[in-house]
Amino acid sequence: MKPRTAGWSHYRFRSVWHLPAPPAAVYAVLERAEGYPRWWPQIREVTAVDERTGIARFRSVLPYDLVVTAHERRRDEAAGVLEVAMSGDLDGWARWTLSAYDGGTRAVYEQEVEVRKPLMRRLAVPGRPVFLANHALMMRAGRRGLTAVLNGV
Repeated sequence: MKPRTAGWSHYRFRSVWHLPAPPAAVYAVLERAEGYPRWWPQIREVTAVDERTGIARFRSVLPYDLVVTAHERRRDEAAGVLEVAMSGDLDGWARWTLSAYDGGTRAVYEQEVEVRKPLMRRLAVPGRPVFLANHALMMRAGRRGLTAVLNGV
């Protein structure tokens, strides 16, 4: 049986954040992608291409940048859903789903991507635990930053 090395470059993430603000307030922050670098340290830059497309540059603890073009697939405030298709160093999609929860918001972040960055593909097998930890650190910092924005800090 031939090993599926491409599988090592495929990632599926799901994070659940409980946030201290109503869904409409959280949605208002999350729908403005150009503002993410102000509160999410690992999102270094977001540049609008047009009304539905932007280029984002990420960098967490590891010494490399990931650059993706994100194109809006769904923006539905009533349903609390924001979803983008991504291409570039990561190819796939990411989605926020917001709902009221215990006086605040339950924000579910889901992402499914294939890594296209050559260095990460070469290091797919030995680097996978490190890449997963790097992502977890990025998500933790994002939750902290968003919570601070919502608390007016």
